Amino acid sequence: MHATFPVLIDRAGLTGRGQRVRPRIHDLRHSFAVRQLLDWHRQHADIDARIPLLSTVLGHSDPVITYWYLEASPELFAIVAQRLGEVLGNLP
Repeated sequence: MHATFPVLIDRAGLTGRGQRVRPRIHDLRHSFAVRQLLDWHRQHADIDARIPLLSTVLGHSDPVITYWYLEASPELFAIVAQRLGEVLGNLP
């Protein structure tokens, strides 16, 4: 996979932007994790109950590592903040 992915990137003609490197296989993994968490948040799913499943899929040895993705996306962070506001209500 690690040998094939750069070849596919070359064939697709994908390049980096400015200082940014071209797409890496880890970028796909990160996108998958963030999108899954976004979907679960939009469904008002119990994230704590589902994190171990996502951890297993990502190959993390500890679900704590997977919680990093909760902080890694501005869109995801906005959803988390909105849900927190719903739980806490309007505070003075």
